[in-house]
Amino acid sequence: MLRGVSRRRAKRPDNHEDDSASLTEVTATTNIVCPHCDIVNRIPAARLGDRPVCGKCKQALFTGHPLVLNDGNFNQQLTRSDIPVVVDFWAPWCGPCKAIGPIIEQLAVSFDGKVKFCRFNVDDNPLTPVKFGIKAIPTLIFFKDGHVAEQVIGLVARAKLEEALNKLL
Repeated sequence: MLRGVSRRRAKRPDNHEDDSASLTEVTATTNIVCPHCDIVNRIPAARLGDRPVCGKCKQALFTGHPLVLNDGNFNQQLTRSDIPVVVDFWAPWCGPCKAIGPIIEQLAVSFDGKVKFCRFNVDDNPLTPVKFGIKAIPTLIFFKDGHVAEQVIGLVARAKLEEALNKLL
């Protein structure tokens, strides 16, 4: 969802604003939360594919790798981002979690700039999984506009995840 829109009024030849308020330029913007400093960046939608960088820390907004979330930055990354977010709730001792990890890495590269992929260690951060009723891992939750759009539990094929991702877009 594109939240911000900037508009400029059309100028008449004598440089006075046109009373009809016709719009000559409409620029849709997308909010992207920096994976490094958690600051919200407003990026013109047409420039999302141009490898944008954070206005504060100057690091890439899209890294092609899953972002590590915790109880502290979870809400900021989800509620302030205009692009869909996929969160992999996992634990280091979980065999199926280890098996799905490389698939998540591959999808992060394939959908870079379109979907933000995140990993959330349930052992180190117990508060957030309780809010979402996580009872089994791995659990993948697909968020759109800050709300749960879909949930996948267990080890599943890459094709099933791609299908769910394409529904989000």
